[in-house]
Amino acid sequence: MAVIEAVLFDCDGTLVDSEKLAASLLVELLGGFGIALGLSEVLRLVRGVKFEAFLAGLCGRYPQLDAESVRHDYRERSLPLFRQHLEPMPGALEFVHSLALKKAVASNGPRAKIETCLTSVGLLESFEGHIVSAYEVGSWKPEPGLILHAAERLGVKPERCLLIDDSLQGIEAGLAAGVRVLGFDPGGLLDPASCPVPIIGHMMAAQAYLEA
Repeated sequence: MAVIEAVLFDCDGTLVDSEKLAASLLVELLGGFGIALGLSEVLRLVRGVKFEAFLAGLCGRYPQLDAESVRHDYRERSLPLFRQHLEPMPGALEFVHSLALKKAVASNGPRAKIETCLTSVGLLESFEGHIVSAYEVGSWKPEPGLILHAAERLGVKPERCLLIDDSLQGIEAGLAAGVRVLGFDPGGLLDPASCPVPIIGHMMAAQAYLEA
């Protein structure tokens, strides 16, 4: 097995605990259109998917929804929310700061969101110049293109990269790209019986995988 030379990270739900904050805001915005979805349902729908696909799916179910209004209000309000309340995921700061290998972030989110999130938890400098946004490369997980771009940005062959991601879409993207993958699941949302890769619940557990 090839030696791992680089670690690729998802952002939301992997490095930063942004998913519940984002879902709470979306619950509020959807409620303004008379759409009563709970936090867990919104999390299930939005987690790991392209934001436009999330909105399109809702518009198909709720014709009263104004997607442009939700998109605008979410973009306007989410970044200040992250700046004020965002926390790192368990072990993320410790693991990233201790990591001697090359590293990059590969996220379905737009760059402004990624950089705001990383800045809020003190991780931006660790990934300066090595942030890859799906909006900039035109490929969203579960497509492999985003992961391949991140590996190329680091100058490392895919088979020598490890991806850490909390969503099935991200895991599928990593496998399709030919990188090794760890599922990150501190909340117990991934099903070990059906997940095709090893699962860790704390980021520092990835260190043992690198040393194996």
